[in-house]
Amino acid sequence: MADLDEIDLKILGLLQLNGKLTTKELAGQVHLSPTPVYERVRRLEREGIIKKYVALVEAEKVGKGLVVFCDITLKEHTKAIGVQFVKEIMSLKYVCECYNISGDYDFRLKVLVSDMKHYQDFVLNDLGSIKNIGSAHSTFVMGVIKQSFSVPLG
Repeated sequence: MADLDEIDLKILGLLQLNGKLTTKELAGQVHLSPTPVYERVRRLEREGIIKKYVALVEAEKVGKGLVVFCDITLKEHTKAIGVQFVKEIMSLKYVCECYNISGDYDFRLKVLVSDMKHYQDFVLNDLGSIKNIGSAHSTFVMGVIKQSFSVPLG
């Protein structure tokens, strides 16, 4: 773990809640002057602890309200096949997240699409074009109970 003190953790927590906070606003909340807060934030960015700043978009309001977790098993397991699979998955715009997992499946994809017809098209045309997929198991999200994009700190 990086060498983070209590103030660094507080800054990270505040930025996870609102990435648009100004240095002056952060400084007021961590009880430091703006210059050391600015330097701390820049260090956190430089060291890759803060990866980037994003806007969280409400998927349903932009027509992507169907969330599907798609578990993939590959037919073969070689480095070249794995690298090619990852390369192809990275190019699919409806795949928002991809995890290499252990257990019964090799990969778990989080797919955002508009509806069932759109997902069917995705499976047939996008996933269907990727070689070496042995099986795909889909789980449809009926409701979101808890969703957090924050990393637990401390």
